[in-house]
Amino acid sequence: MAENIVNVAPRRRFRMPRTIAALMLREMSTTNGRSPGGYLWAVLEPVLALALLSVVFSYMFRTPALGVNFPLFYATGYLPFMYYSELNAKIATSIRFSRPLLAYPTVTFVDALIGRFLVTSMTQMLVAYIILTGILTLFDTRTILSFPPIFLGFAMAAALGLGLGTLNCYLFSAFPAWERAWGVLTRPLFIISCILFTFEAVPESAQQILWFNPLVHVTGTVRSGVYATYDAAYTSPLYVFGISALALALGLALLRGSHRAFVNE
Repeated sequence: MAENIVNVAPRRRFRMPRTIAALMLREMSTTNGRSPGGYLWAVLEPVLALALLSVVFSYMFRTPALGVNFPLFYATGYLPFMYYSELNAKIATSIRFSRPLLAYPTVTFVDALIGRFLVTSMTQMLVAYIILTGILTLFDTRTILSFPPIFLGFAMAAALGLGLGTLNCYLFSAFPAWERAWGVLTRPLFIISCILFTFEAVPESAQQILWFNPLVHVTGTVRSGVYATYDAAYTSPLYVFGISALALALGLALLRGSHRAFVNE
């Protein structure tokens, strides 16, 4: 009897890591499993897309707002934005994606959220590394990187994607119309998140409105680590982390009481 208890205890202790690892493998195999190259396309697709957009926008905006290289300027805004967007989208549909596995009592909705967060983060950080390394290798960007602000900016994007994604995971399941409404409401985010311009380039009246967009703080923080002369004094990591923590806490509280009903629908 005692021997059985000893054998069961370690299995229970490591249940959550094993479950999350299984969910991550399922995510990686099912998302691009039927495509030639499999999961490799999850990395190559955004790399090629950003390279194409960089070429197109470089003809439209010959002189970047910061530095001398437009692909680098564009990447420093688009990469953290894409990181947030992918996290929010993936985590918001976690219950729907993992519904067959959530029917098992050993798999919880938190496992599903963490699994998608880790896979998406791993993919997007690999994409960011490949693109930034490629730009810095191929072009004379004349930049001196400061990694703490860069890491802080991506951490802010991760927190925001996790927080809003968790809240939307509940809202998308409870109110299906909200998913479409969210897509419409957030469509202008690409334009108003200071990806193609700097915060200081817009009129002061517009700055007072743009400041409340947390992604403006994300892109500004990342760029302050890439461009040594850029002082993003307007950014507030506390503001971004505060919104993220509030959304995460609310989303977890709502999902805790209703996720089983969503699974059984």
